[in-house]
Amino acid sequence: MAVPWEEYFRLALQEKLATSPEQNVDHLPPVLHLLEKRRELAEADQGLQAQKQAFQTTMAALKQRWEQLEQKERELKGAFVRFDKLLQESEARRGRAQRRAAEERRRAGRQEAEALRLRTQLRELQEERARLQRRLERLEPCARLLGRVLEQLPEFQEVPELVARFGGLADVQAALRLTARQRLAELEEARARLQRLRDAGQDELLRQGQRRAQLLERLEAARERTRHWESKWVQIQNTAAEKTLLLGRTRMSALNLFQLVCQHQRQPAALNIEDTEGQLEQVKLFILDLSSVLASLCQAQPTASQ
Repeated sequence: MAVPWEEYFRLALQEKLATSPEQNVDHLPPVLHLLEKRRELAEADQGLQAQKQAFQTTMAALKQRWEQLEQKERELKGAFVRFDKLLQESEARRGRAQRRAAEERRRAGRQEAEALRLRTQLRELQEERARLQRRLERLEPCARLLGRVLEQLPEFQEVPELVARFGGLADVQAALRLTARQRLAELEEARARLQRLRDAGQDELLRQGQRRAQLLERLEAARERTRHWESKWVQIQNTAAEKTLLLGRTRMSALNLFQLVCQHQRQPAALNIEDTEGQLEQVKLFILDLSSVLASLCQAQPTASQ
């Protein structure tokens, strides 16, 4: 980090003044002392100017050196960029060359495969030609026979017509055979389907018979349960009638007791006729009161007899 000019000169001046002799200061007159100080200041100022000049010269040289270094750095960067670009171009050329070489190898491989395929095809064609030649030699007697038959059948002019007629008849015969086989297969399938339907009908009849027997059993059980629950219902109705009759008698008895209590107490019947529980409660209270009165009378009679 650079030191400021003022700080640098101040430090240099202090260092210069610190080195001046101080042992004869007390022996000099004030004027001489002042002149001495001025001379020392002038010398210090000259020294500082010289140091400043040297420092400026050094800084200028450093600045020029720094500019030279920056120029070299820019040149090196440019050289690096050019070298990198050259390397990239060289790599691209090498990649293109490799791709072209690979494409050439693939093209050569395809051409070699095509040549091998063509040689194989040529060999197959040669074998087919030899096979057809052998077949032609084998069918030569048939051709002569067809020629003699053609001479005996004037309605045919050429051998292909005879062969076409024979081929048509053979196709018709094959179609008739195929139709006959199809009809026979359909007949067999119909017979098998009829047998399956018969078997299925027998099985269905057997299942329906078993289901009918099960349903009859369930119907008989349902009837038995119906008779049982009907008797239960009659019994329940009879029991309900008896309970209803008993309940009516009980309510009438409670009402009669309540009315008797009200007559005995000479009070009007304040409760509803249907309030059986209230009536019984009033009868209960009357019986309790009567029981307490009777108990008190029983206690009073032995006391009076004594």
